[in-house]
Amino acid sequence: MSKLRLLFVKEAQASYISHLDLLRTMQRAFPRAELEISHSHGFHPHPIISIVLPLPVGQSSDCELLDFEVTQTTDGSGIAEKLNTGMPCGLRVLDCYEAKRPVRELALLKADVEWDYDNGVPEGAVKQLQELFARPELVIQKRTKRKDLADVDIAPMIRSVELRAEEKKVCGTVVVQAQNPGLNPQLLEKAIVRYLPELTPDFMRVRRREMLDAEGQIFR
Repeated sequence: MSKLRLLFVKEAQASYISHLDLLRTMQRAFPRAELEISHSHGFHPHPIISIVLPLPVGQSSDCELLDFEVTQTTDGSGIAEKLNTGMPCGLRVLDCYEAKRPVRELALLKADVEWDYDNGVPEGAVKQLQELFARPELVIQKRTKRKDLADVDIAPMIRSVELRAEEKKVCGTVVVQAQNPGLNPQLLEKAIVRYLPELTPDFMRVRRREMLDAEGQIFR
């Protein structure tokens, strides 16, 4: 039995595949790589497969991770190439290797963000946004697991924000806390709406670039 980890890209049309549908898609792809997924024991056995940090629908990523167990003994060599022969458009496996690092060591998430302004970027927007995300307190309303709205201070979950203005959009890179608790970069827009409503963008895009450990090193 081997514990393996996939590194894969999720983009374009695939960015709109839900978490559960993505798991089903991956499960259907494994037989192409001649892999037999291990199952849990009990009355209702289920495949031992999980996505390390599920990506919100509509976002894209260069660094998605999926852990799974197979009945065979393998180090993952050649599996990525076999899986890619039948992957849907927008999904591409970059690597498959033994899952040695525990998920608890995943601490930070690095992502590119874009805020579109149909009528052009407001004057001074970048400076105001940089100052906003540097505040010691940024309280927004966020849905809890019970679907209730609760006030949450996201300032402690923001590690860095670097922004620049381009034609009709503000672009940049953010590093946020990944878990316990984690911050979805999409929620930065809620802070803009609450504190700088005049800078509310017409549309926002998020693309994950890297998952990092507490020291800022790439987590694999």
